[in-house]
Amino acid sequence: MERITIVCVGKIKEKYLRDAIAEYAKRLGRYCRLEIRECADEPNREGASERGDEMIRNTEGERILAAIPPEAYVIALDLRGKMLDSVDFAKKIGRLASSGRSHIVFVIGGSLGLSGKVLSRADFRLCFSLMTFPHQLMRVILSEQIYRAFRILRNEPYHK
Repeated sequence: MERITIVCVGKIKEKYLRDAIAEYAKRLGRYCRLEIRECADEPNREGASERGDEMIRNTEGERILAAIPPEAYVIALDLRGKMLDSVDFAKKIGRLASSGRSHIVFVIGGSLGLSGKVLSRADFRLCFSLMTFPHQLMRVILSEQIYRAFRILRNEPYHK
């Protein structure tokens, strides 16, 4: 069975988001072993300098990198990444599984994004949209798309 890990910065505070993620995690149990690893986020003051923001990204990035197993295939969520529709996303997951990559790690950065080191570690950069989403909401969106991908790969019905 495939392993999928979501490495993310910060904790989910809102119950409705935790409930949605738990629901998709339960549904995914038929297809893969899902694990969510939360890394501590750094305090962020609005209006901080670019240097201050970079220090925060680097500190969070070290925590992210420590949570990624060396053998994992890493997909970083990045605004400069490649956009895929749901079918192509499913095909990507299917190709990884068929090529023996049994552990996929998705990385969601904090509110300031990902450090250069994390982006360098990524095997693939994925952009969900050119719009900006709260990083906590991205966990729900990503969980749903992973679930949808497995349904597509198995030709199982799922609303469009």
